[in-house]
Amino acid sequence: MDLRKLKTLIELVENSGIAELELTEGEEHVRISRASSIAAPMQHVYAAAPQHAPAPAAAPAVAAAPAEPAQPEGHVVKSPMVGTFYRAPSPGAKSFVDIGSSVNAGDTLCIIEAMKLLNEIETDKGGVIKAVLVENGQPVEFGQPLFIVG
Repeated sequence: MDLRKLKTLIELVENSGIAELELTEGEEHVRISRASSIAAPMQHVYAAAPQHAPAPAAAPAVAAAPAEPAQPEGHVVKSPMVGTFYRAPSPGAKSFVDIGSSVNAGDTLCIIEAMKLLNEIETDKGGVIKAVLVENGQPVEFGQPLFIVG
């Protein structure tokens, strides 16, 4: 097999998401595989764990864990998309809403930037903002709770 062709195949494997490439041309057979970056740390952690050490007690860890703060009850406004959450229309501007603000159905609560597009997120229910669940500038996932309206 031509060395240039082999080099091109290696670059293809490195630059793509595939882990392994196998190619047969006539009597020539080439197999290129990429080492997984996840498998190595897992093997290292497993090999480093002593087998004779007793397992730590789970009860103290549970007792020491801080209780999650209770969220106020009300209608939860969730993110309709993945993006970056912004409370105001521009940096330094006043937030669309704050805790205690009264809102009507259709009022803008925030902006979610997705793929360089600014999408205004509106409430589907009127009431008072009881909680803002996301920090300004933080990434949000689809369906992630953003606000609680009571």
